[in-house]
Amino acid sequence: MEPILFSGYPAGSSLGLVAAFEWLGQPYRVTRVQMPEDMLTEAFTHVNGRQETPVLIREDGSVLTETTAIARWLELRDEERRISFAPGSAEAHRMHQLIGFINSSFTGAFTPLWVVLEMQDGSEEYREALRCLGRELVARRHRQLEAMIGSSPYLGGDRPSLADGVFIGVARWADFHQAIDFTPYPKIQALKARLEADPAVRFGHAIEDGVPATGSGAMRALLPLDEVLSQVKVPLAA
Repeated sequence: MEPILFSGYPAGSSLGLVAAFEWLGQPYRVTRVQMPEDMLTEAFTHVNGRQETPVLIREDGSVLTETTAIARWLELRDEERRISFAPGSAEAHRMHQLIGFINSSFTGAFTPLWVVLEMQDGSEEYREALRCLGRELVARRHRQLEAMIGSSPYLGGDRPSLADGVFIGVARWADFHQAIDFTPYPKIQALKARLEADPAVRFGHAIEDGVPATGSGAMRALLPLDEVLSQVKVPLAA
């Protein structure tokens, strides 16, 4: 069977992996996961005990979690080097460096802002303190990423790579939380605009929004989550 990507919405980081699958062009399927409701069910816990997306069900039915692990899985299948670079090359090392930074430091900077959004109680003073911390962290990581971006159109060169997919999955969070003024970050602004105009990213948005769209043809089916969960028989994900 084709691999199945569990794509979280709204504003899930999985958007970037959908785009990467589209760029790669190999067959895959998708199931949409409403966050956090669907992730909190017992059935989902048997797929990923940490109750998070993204999740990938591989061809043999085994489960793979974590964005960097799924990105590596995609890289190993990219024999034509559509979304990655020759193993051991300087370009490949830079791509891995960028993926590591974006998936850890850059993504983690938004944690206080998500905590405020999801918390059920807490004083307004505490909420505002978290907002201030979140905005400070997000600005810091944007400054750092701005300094890391070179002169090429994309993070890895003249075409989108896995690093760009990981980036665009979380880059829109700054808009979602109204966390920063983008004026000091022209390279990030330009990269975001370029990727948002990409057909694969637009297709990822359509999947996230649950609206009809035409992609590259690589996605073979959009499956109901209940159907997928009823067929997956795995122990709790490690």
